[in-house]
Amino acid sequence: MVKGTVTISTEDYHSFLDASLKSLAVREDLDLAIKELQVFLSFLCTRSDIENYIKEFNRQSKTSEINISGSIAKIELKI
Repeated sequence: MVKGTVTISTEDYHSFLDASLKSLAVREDLDLAIKELQVFLSFLCTRSDIENYIKEFNRQSKTSEINISGSIAKIELKI
């Protein structure tokens, strides 16, 4: 690994800090949305046969995959 220094302006440094905070907030929102969707999918699994739809979703999705274990749904990110 090469060690060195980089000089950036204070304004750019604060922009990086702000972007980092926004990224964390977006990740928290995404995690909450995933949990809510898992609960909804788990509910659907107990009400109807959606296995074929989930297989098709998983085949087409580039960013996530739905896994069903019994009546519990889990959404996993592929990234």
